[in-house]
Amino acid sequence: MKKWECEICGFVYDEALGLPEDGIPPGTSWDAVPENWQCPDCGESTAEFSMVEIA
Repeated sequence: MKKWECEICGFVYDEALGLPEDGIPPGTSWDAVPENWQCPDCGESTAEFSMVEIA
């Protein structure tokens, strides 16, 4: 499982946790997140997210 960070506001989408409040169940890969989904903090599209390396 990976984490993806919004380059605009820093919101992190964690594939392991999903976003159940947005209808995205835990374990949902980034590729399976709907294209029309928007960052819950700033409203940006999925195109503004990049994978985060966890050290």
